[in-house]
Amino acid sequence: AIVLPIVGFFFLIFGILEDSGYLPRLAVMVNRLFKVMGLNGRAVLPMILGLGCDTMATMTARILPTRKERIITTLLLALAIPCSAQLGVIFGATASISGAATLIWFGVIVVVLILVGFLSSLLLKGKPSDFIQEIPPLRVPKLSNVIVKTLARIQWYLKEAVPLFILGTGILFVLDKTGLLGMIEEAAAPLVVNLLQLPKETAGGFIMGFLRRDYAVVLLAKESGLSQVQLLVAIVTITLFVPCIANFFIMIKERGLKTALAITVFIFFFAFGFGALFNLVIRGLGVTL
Repeated sequence: AIVLPIVGFFFLIFGILEDSGYLPRLAVMVNRLFKVMGLNGRAVLPMILGLGCDTMATMTARILPTRKERIITTLLLALAIPCSAQLGVIFGATASISGAATLIWFGVIVVVLILVGFLSSLLLKGKPSDFIQEIPPLRVPKLSNVIVKTLARIQWYLKEAVPLFILGTGILFVLDKTGLLGMIEEAAAPLVVNLLQLPKETAGGFIMGFLRRDYAVVLLAKESGLSQVQLLVAIVTITLFVPCIANFFIMIKERGLKTALAITVFIFFFAFGFGALFNLVIRGLGVTL
């Protein structure tokens, strides 16, 4: 109920861009940058869709021709592409700090995206595919086409993603009622306190991020005891934190259990490690927000 209106509006805008003939031009423009990450311009389509919903974008990675490209795209989507709901909450939270905080967050996420993509392209075996793109003429979008595409994507989203959201909610409900969720929060508290220098109460926000990453940002932003630097560190870390449970299930479906687990474990350690490094750097430089 919360995510669908945001995602639906994103699909509408995406349909307008698609029907106008702009997206193939965007793929050509970013091709050189994406080559650094072992991809080509065609990968910009799932990346843009990831700004609406990473779950659907992971499914859309099927359009990429090689296994290497699909794995890199899945990794980057899960790591550093916030969905529309999370993105809106993040901008609201960073804007409450300062405009500089928003720029720092954006710059850090872009650097991480390019760096991790570059390193993964070196580690994974395989060659990138050739980039051949037909450029259609620019035209005024046709309303009927846009509506049909938007409704088709919403139907796809409801069919593929919503059952996984329900399953994930059920799992967390069981964990909460059995007390296991509290035990997980207690186990995560030392990481949050020692590495990120955040209050142990924020550990619950990171755990909830596995269900709804935007809700995790809300919980962190509402934590009144956080300083501006602590809040920025928390937002950067939760942006890079493990994918939501629906995206995790889709990763299993699309890439296989072994690959999905490997990506999730890497993201878990990377998020906390990078968060700790970012905390040390921003405090060491004496950045004022």
